[in-house]
Formats: sequence, structure tokens, C-alpha cells
Amino acid sequence: MSAVQDPATVAKCLRLGAGFSDRERNRIVEQFATLDARLAGFHADATDMELSVKDREAKGQKVTLECWIAGRQRVVATSTEEDLHAALNDVRDDLRRQLNDAKTRQEPRNNKHLRVNEPPGPVAPTDELAGAGTTDER
Repeated sequence: MSAVQDPATVAKCLRLGAGFSDRERNRIVEQFATLDARLAGFHADATDMELSVKDREAKGQKVTLECWIAGRQRVVATSTEEDLHAALNDVRDDLRRQLNDAKTRQEPRNNKHLRVNEPPGPVAPTDELAGAGTTDER
């Protein structure tokens, strides 16, 4: 893969949505730092992430991490873990897995069925072959 001039990172692309304050941003960016290696193959201008939580600290809390990368489908990771730290780890790991799966689907495979098959050499005209191998002894 060629190097991207302005690679995406969590620090550049993450927006905090409902349920999170700006005070928590540094801690969350640090917790999601392992995503930087996976995001590095995409341009920062073409990548956007949003983290939100519904019913924070309640029994039915739901953490959602969405990622938009230009030219690809939106990737969504959710967690219903009761512990917020565990839920953040869960969505981080799920997003990393989904990004890896999406990259694998788009890479060309070394599969002979996907290769373009060309004939091995020039094809001889059929009328030259019609008399080949026969002798006319009368």
C-alpha cells in the first residue's frame, strides 16, 4: 500500500457525540490509539469517526462508534457492556475487526479464478492446420 500523505488518526478524526464531554477526549483518544495503525491507510480528510453513548451509566447503556471513510460503507460498532471502560474497549476492538475485514474484501486475492487469462501464444489459422500431418502419396 502506498503511503498516505496525511494519514487518519483517532486524534484527528474522532468527534464526541451525545453522552461524552470534551474533558474526556484525551483519555478516549489514548484508549483508541491502537486504531491509528488501521486508520493510517486512509486520508484524514476522507475519514470521520463519532463516539456516542445512550443512557450512560444506566443498566441499558449503549455505546456506539461510527466510522465513515470516503468510498466505503459506514462502519458501526456497538456495545451494551455495563462498564463504560469495557464498552469503549469493545467498540474499539469491533471497529478494528470490521476495518480489517473490509480491507481484506477489497484486496485482490491470489486466486487463479480472479486472474485475467490470456492465451499462451499466437493462435495458428485453422486452414494451415488442415493439411498438417497428412501426406499425399498417390
